[in-house]
Amino acid sequence: MKNQIICITGASSGIGWATAKIFANQGARLILCGRRKEKLEKLEQQLQTDCHLLCFDVRDRNAVFAAFEGLADSWKKIEVLINNAGNAHGLDPVQTASVDDWEAMIDGNVKGLMYVTKAVLPSMIAAQKGQIINLGSLAGKEVYPNGSVYCSSKFAVDAFTQGLRIDLNTLGIRVGAIHPGLVETEFSQVRFKGDKERAAKVYQGIEALTAEDVASAINYMVSVPERVAIADLVILPTRQANAYIQHRT
Repeated sequence: MKNQIICITGASSGIGWATAKIFANQGARLILCGRRKEKLEKLEQQLQTDCHLLCFDVRDRNAVFAAFEGLADSWKKIEVLINNAGNAHGLDPVQTASVDDWEAMIDGNVKGLMYVTKAVLPSMIAAQKGQIINLGSLAGKEVYPNGSVYCSSKFAVDAFTQGLRIDLNTLGIRVGAIHPGLVETEFSQVRFKGDKERAAKVYQGIEALTAEDVASAINYMVSVPERVAIADLVILPTRQANAYIQHRT
């Protein structure tokens, strides 16, 4: 892990932030990507490792490619890509849902992930090695009420991951996805447009996963021997059986 160049999107909060801390503690060199420059700078100040910040919105194709094309040669040889950026917007049935919310989820969770992958791949292909880990979701395995488009976006991540693994199979590049269940981050506050009271109810009565729990699992996926590819990992809180069944007290 030491001195490996690891790129993390959505690093300015939650799972991305926690993942950056774990890899920094192991001496990795980090490319931290996010929309909020001030948050990235705050994270960088906490990390005792070499960091490079890229501030862009993954939904902006031109910004994504410009950011990676503009990297100095010393940062171009990315060995691990953690495609973490993405969000949920709204929790409504199709007939009343906001089309703007749909576009934000499809553009960020699917197209943005694809743009970043495409931008990073050339250096991995040249090296004939590397690893890509995509942040999926339990919502990419099971559809739940009022989540049709968010679930669709995460099903797409799962399908893209599988297809990418096939396409890159001869090139020595490991491809996998991690699919967390209920994780307590700012995720629900974003989904509910800053409504903290409604967001808090999502986690009420259940010990949800933490960002650090998911980051630890990502670290495991990266740390196994190169002959091993963790292709698909679902991680749930102990009190969550699936998308529908949660034991709340």
